[in-house]
Amino acid sequence: MILVSVGTQLPFDRLIQAVDSWAEANARTDVVGQIGPSRYTPRAMRCFPFIEHRQFYELQKQCTLMVSHAGMGSLIGAMELGKPIIILARDHRRGEHRNGHQLATLGQFRNFPGVYAANDEQHVKELLDRSHELTAAPSLDPQASTEFIERLAAYVEDTAPARLRLADRWRKRRGAGGAV
Repeated sequence: MILVSVGTQLPFDRLIQAVDSWAEANARTDVVGQIGPSRYTPRAMRCFPFIEHRQFYELQKQCTLMVSHAGMGSLIGAMELGKPIIILARDHRRGEHRNGHQLATLGQFRNFPGVYAANDEQHVKELLDRSHELTAAPSLDPQASTEFIERLAAYVEDTAPARLRLADRWRKRRGAGGAV
């Protein structure tokens, strides 16, 4: 089963149309989509505007491939479960998002094992044509490592004096009636 997700905030009709037309052209009946508030009505995919978190997690576990917007939740979910994922970034210049952070995410994950970054809708279809060749990276541990926690704690401890000085200045300005 191929699981498609666009997140829950905004429509991403460009991705849904690409996957739906691929599914229709290839007579695929095993494509399930969480399509958000889409204006496009898929013809070949089984779709839902929203899928409850637990049900979505079960679908993630069952799927052999994920196709998604370049959202961190989808990326991390695929990596934790050891699923290959095709991502297409929402483009803020097309009104698909508020800013370009998904384009930046796509760039950062472009060469990451198990992540297949599509340049456009045609590239999504080409990757879907090769879906039997796509492999996942080894599963990520959903828990933070001891090393990471220790490094984070050291960072917080090292930067605490600067943050406390900033907080003290803020409090003094507020106490003196100064605007922040």
